[in-house]
Amino acid sequence: MKRSPATIFREYGPFPNVTHVHGVSYDGANIWIATGSALNAIDPESGKTVRALDVPAHAGTAFDGQHLFQIAEDRIQKVDPKSGRVVATIPTPEGGASGLAWAEGTLWVGQHRNRKIHQVDPQTGDILRTIDSNRFVTGVTWAGDELWHGTWEADQSELRRIDPQSGKVLQRIDMPPGIAVSGLEFNGSDTFFCGGGNSGKLKAVRRPK
Repeated sequence: MKRSPATIFREYGPFPNVTHVHGVSYDGANIWIATGSALNAIDPESGKTVRALDVPAHAGTAFDGQHLFQIAEDRIQKVDPKSGRVVATIPTPEGGASGLAWAEGTLWVGQHRNRKIHQVDPQTGDILRTIDSNRFVTGVTWAGDELWHGTWEADQSELRRIDPQSGKVLQRIDMPPGIAVSGLEFNGSDTFFCGGGNSGKLKAVRRPK
């Protein structure tokens, strides 16, 4: 197993009227953060909030290339990012949901205290398969064909790459003590965006080569 300390090369925030970052996604242009009562779009260059959608946003966020998916308590909302309209909803898996990612035409839903990641049908909410973790699961993301998830337990957070079949931990990136990881997203190139929980901030972490 590969293990390395996190290289945090940029911090975003604090943002106006934002006390928590619950989920993170990236649409190729803007970083989206779930702030509880809204979904905010952040320009990754300037770090400024450029848009806000009035959508309940209590945990993970994902983007399928056209729509945003947002966890709101016991449901996952499918959101039109242009209008902010919720166009469909499905239930979260029993036991709640924390992280959220899109890959292979499906949603990948992290469960915090249950320590699981479920692959979920985005139309019905049916669970297609389940991967067990041995740590609390916060954010979830795919980096190409690599499945990563955030952990946040006690005062320690990590980014973990796991085998998507067995759940075996293949790689760990250790965050500094006291730095939370709530949401997690990969930018498709070289960077993980990590939600900072109740810090209200966002960290950019270099993906190890």
